[in-house]
Amino acid sequence: MTLAGTVVNTTIKSLTRIFCRVEDSQLANVPDRGPLILVCNHVNFLEVPLVYTHLMPRPLTGLAKVETWDNPALRPLFNLWGAIPIRRGEADIEAVRLSLAALKSGQIVALAPEGTRSGHGRLQRGHPGVVVIALRSGAPLLPVVYYGGEAFLDNIKRLRRTNFHIAVGKPFRLITNGKKITQSVRQQMTDEIMYQLAALLPPPYRGYYSDLSNATEDFLQFDSLSTTNLEHVVV
Repeated sequence: MTLAGTVVNTTIKSLTRIFCRVEDSQLANVPDRGPLILVCNHVNFLEVPLVYTHLMPRPLTGLAKVETWDNPALRPLFNLWGAIPIRRGEADIEAVRLSLAALKSGQIVALAPEGTRSGHGRLQRGHPGVVVIALRSGAPLLPVVYYGGEAFLDNIKRLRRTNFHIAVGKPFRLITNGKKITQSVRQQMTDEIMYQLAALLPPPYRGYYSDLSNATEDFLQFDSLSTTNLEHVVV
């Protein structure tokens, strides 16, 4: 990281601390380096700069919609962060290739299976792109969720600080169990990942994955030191 990059990131982190009360203690559970896939929910614009700067100095990159580079204000920032552009709604082979290369080099790659911001903070159904990256890389996945940031704009108007909560779950790997990877299997794998995120969120934020009794774990493998996140449900 260059001096200019350090100044920019430190400034952003300081600003988020002014406007938000950030509960980030669980970020200590994120390893210092990869290969690791952070699977996250996607609420609004706030979590990307906040979580990125609070995870420094870990070697972190992430997937961001390619349209971000059309914004002259955001383009240099996302270039500074080494973000990976992805074309949504299609099989973006280049985004997958860059993600696999980042993981192979020991980086942490953050992605949001929802694919787009919810705005309201309730989980939307995940898209199966994460499955391709997880199976091809063999990297562990670590669920990271946040909530409270959906109130940021309303709070700013009222000159109030926003309570921004971050929760980090238990890691796991995606396995095939010998199954042929069909479209329906990829979607089941994605849903199993998303239920792990849902378990870390308070009930009002679980959205599409509200009913945790529907969760399966046929394609998830936890190591001997960790257990399913469904055993640590937030109530």
